[in-house]
Amino acid sequence: MTLIALREVQALKIRATVICAHEEHILFVRKARSKWALPGGKVEPDERPVGAAERELEEETGLNVDGLLYLQELKTRDTLHHVFEASVVNIDQARPCNEIVDCQWYAYGALDELDTTDATRHIVKSFLRRL
Repeated sequence: MTLIALREVQALKIRATVICAHEEHILFVRKARSKWALPGGKVEPDERPVGAAERELEEETGLNVDGLLYLQELKTRDTLHHVFEASVVNIDQARPCNEIVDCQWYAYGALDELDTTDATRHIVKSFLRRL
């Protein structure tokens, strides 16, 4: 790896992103004055992406992970997303927690109506193509 490539990798934010799907709906979360997003967040220096995915889903929605499936890696301009699909034990107990002000289940077809980032839209569309 060249020095320039190494610097680019070091400058990237590393994020774990979680798709939680149930009965043809996907769980989206929203912080105050923000767009709808998938649950997830920063991978801390001392953790692996899978651990961050589990932690972030619980911190943001109160859901407890039963299993995680690694789906893809997505690199945007300044972020590297590690994307997981989660199965959870308490699916009916999703609620906004911590900095999350709202969490809602949206039907697969509702994506185009939601105010989301391009990265979120890309991740969800990629997930839906697998089905």
